[in-house]
Amino acid sequence: MLPTHRISHGRTRRGRNHLAIKVQVPTTCPITGEPKQHHRASPSGYVRPGLTIRVPKLKIGTETG
Repeated sequence: MLPTHRISHGRTRRGRNHLAIKVQVPTTCPITGEPKQHHRASPSGYVRPGLTIRVPKLKIGTETG
């Protein structure tokens, strides 16, 4: 089935406006003060109080990370 009307360039571009990549603003880790992304583990492994993630392969939550 084909569309009945052609969509103009302006309308197409206005629709693509929502597909733009948003700027990611980091927050600071409350323990180390390092910048980290929202809902991600900091390099020290801290996520929230009482939860620490340890991934030695990625050096998250280890002594060297």
